[in-house]
Amino acid sequence: MIIKTAALETVCGITSKLPDNELVEFAFAGKSNVGKSTLINGLMNRKSLARTSASPGKTQTINYYNINDQLYFVDLPGYGYTKANVETKAKWGKMVDNYLNNSQKLNAVFLLVDIRHKPSENDIQMCEWITLSGNPPIIIATKADKVKRSQISKHLNIIRTALNLEREIPIIPYSAHTKQGREEIYEILGSYIDVDS
Repeated sequence: MIIKTAALETVCGITSKLPDNELVEFAFAGKSNVGKSTLINGLMNRKSLARTSASPGKTQTINYYNINDQLYFVDLPGYGYTKANVETKAKWGKMVDNYLNNSQKLNAVFLLVDIRHKPSENDIQMCEWITLSGNPPIIIATKADKVKRSQISKHLNIIRTALNLEREIPIIPYSAHTKQGREEIYEILGSYIDVDS
């Protein structure tokens, strides 16, 4: 899959109605410091289209990126941001739950977890939400360059066990620095859409 064009098209806040899109959607979920915006920028071959920040919790809206006029990347609000108050966290959760259960064009959800750490309770809950919505998650283990290559399989097994994943659910090690895993993600995206790659 070759990404030729990418543009932020729609931003949905807490009170916004989800857009009635005609193109298929692929959502990205993860903790607020897991590298979600960095991954999306890497996939789009853009440096800063998806906003990144040294301060976690930057994405507080649902952001729709139009890719090649063929599909959307949907950046969901990051969770687990400790400085957010309880009311704000509840609103973010409601927004994500509404999207997962009501988007008519959602084809797949990529759940990002940090390869260096055992998935948190928030990661486990999000994985369960995604599964219950009828879209078995595709796991992306970010920051793979921070782990010795000989240790990657061990860390992936820890993630699979903690999230209680079926064997057929893929876990893709990804590095924003080396682009490891990017082609695998492109292949998965291409398998869902009828386009020339």
